[in-house]
Amino acid sequence: MTAPTIGFIGLGAIGMPMALNLLRDGYDVTAYDVSADPMRVLAAAGGHAVTSVREVGARASMVEVMVFDDAQVESVISGDDGLLGTMAPGGAIAIHSTIRPANLRRIADVARNCGINVGILDAPLSGTPRGAADRTLSFMVGGDDATVERFRPILTVSGSRIFHFGVLGAGLIAKLAHQVILALNFLGAAEGFGLAGRAGLDLSMLQAAIHDSRAQSLIADEWADLKPGSHGALIFVKDLTIALEIADEFGLSLPAVTMARDLIPVLMGAVIGPVA
Repeated sequence: MTAPTIGFIGLGAIGMPMALNLLRDGYDVTAYDVSADPMRVLAAAGGHAVTSVREVGARASMVEVMVFDDAQVESVISGDDGLLGTMAPGGAIAIHSTIRPANLRRIADVARNCGINVGILDAPLSGTPRGAADRTLSFMVGGDDATVERFRPILTVSGSRIFHFGVLGAGLIAKLAHQVILALNFLGAAEGFGLAGRAGLDLSMLQAAIHDSRAQSLIADEWADLKPGSHGALIFVKDLTIALEIADEFGLSLPAVTMARDLIPVLMGAVIGPVA
């Protein structure tokens, strides 16, 4: 049985190793990114680097989307030059971007009712570029069983764990909860290591002590090498903003998340504007 052609949109720090993993496992990969350098890398590895999103849709029956925010997801899927303009009937799209569940459902309605019945899956992930290369990503998935099972072999190429949380949008809620916990871990580590550093302690020794204590976390374990920078700050602010919007819909107050959203850009040394 011939493997399906997989489309990939967004060859960033995690998207690129995911696409390369598919190529190494024998999949035919057609990809598009707005930057030329990753396209050259993909082509050199044997993938098809095309010049538009529409070309991806014309060639691929299943597409993974790894772009930044709601507007970009909507543009590449249901925009004037989006995937739905060229995909064949019965295709499927996995959205790895963390976006608003209401926008996800609206995009899914368009995909279902546009005459070609394209299935949509939300499959945000947790992991690092190294984790993507090592195939240890964790996927939090929402969607109908048939679409999830259709994508499972594709996700397994780069992910060691796939958690199907339920209906469309459930994966996004899980990812937002993950981001809340991760952000608060980051704040705690920044202030704890900052206090110890100002007092002149050996931070590597403190890191070892924390690893063996109840304060242990991956963030603390990786603190010396953690350099998220401005892009990492943008992601946190975007995701925490969405989490606060969802919490407000539920009548839930998350004061620590509000603090984290405002402080993380400062702690990461980033100068950014408001994220819608």
